[in-house]
Amino acid sequence: GLITAYLSGLLLERFSNQIVFEITAIFPFIVCLAAWLIAEEPVSKNELLSQQDQSLVKQQIKQVWKAIKQKSIFLPTAFVFLWQATPNGDSAFFYFATNELGFEPEFLGRVRLVTSVAALLGVLIYQKFLKNVSFRNILGWSVVISSALGMTTLLLVTHTNRLLGIDDHWFSLGDSLILTVAGQIAFLPILVLSARLCPKGIEATLFALLMSIVNLANLLSHELGSLLTHWLGVTETNFNNLWLLITITNLSTLLPLPLVKWLPNNDPQAEELEEQENISYVGEVYEGKALGTVTDDALIPDVIPEFITNKKK
Repeated sequence: GLITAYLSGLLLERFSNQIVFEITAIFPFIVCLAAWLIAEEPVSKNELLSQQDQSLVKQQIKQVWKAIKQKSIFLPTAFVFLWQATPNGDSAFFYFATNELGFEPEFLGRVRLVTSVAALLGVLIYQKFLKNVSFRNILGWSVVISSALGMTTLLLVTHTNRLLGIDDHWFSLGDSLILTVAGQIAFLPILVLSARLCPKGIEATLFALLMSIVNLANLLSHELGSLLTHWLGVTETNFNNLWLLITITNLSTLLPLPLVKWLPNNDPQAEELEEQENISYVGEVYEGKALGTVTDDALIPDVIPEFITNKKK
């Protein structure tokens, strides 16, 4: 990914568009050829979907629908959808970078290389320092920080960076690095939360559905961004209102913030396991004892509230 990120721009600068497309088409073709080497057992007619398999599929569909209707799954999914569906002005900014700032394909490839490295850096930071932070806190702060950092693009759009003595190329590289790290840190909790929300038995199906919802939100985000770009009169040559577009799109990401309580404060799977362990633990403590028995077992404070046991002492 790091190599292709840079070569994509370099090849476009050295060769025609047609040759670049032909080169990129070679790699999927190689994958198709490699698919013939995969060993698998042929499926006979007797192994096709039986009545039992069909009923199993229907049962799983019912389980998925039942899971989606639960507030513990529906509300976090709705928050993520609303956040990811807010409009963005990436397309307009791309034309600004190429037509106004004059960035060449080779430099755009260099920017993609930097963002690829930044994405890996974001993964490392999340894994090292943030993986134990509650979903509500990390996603809530991600909304605020991402919106604030997105405003730094205004410095490039208004050419304020030149007044500060920072070249357009260097500012673009640094800005892309910071925004990508922040974006990756903000997106990873979405993946983790989606995986943790999936109940047993339908993990793969529900996770695929949640990812489809996220992709739908991203599609809606681009469409809303395009509509907003049209309303503001921003084109591939007219960037007078680009600053307003960037301001609106960044501020719009704050709209779902009042709904942050829809997110679980703790790990949903951990809470479920803890609840199951507590139930089994209470059973073990009182096993073999008559109902209403008073015991001085040291384990009792974990079952009876502390203020009761302390009052006795």
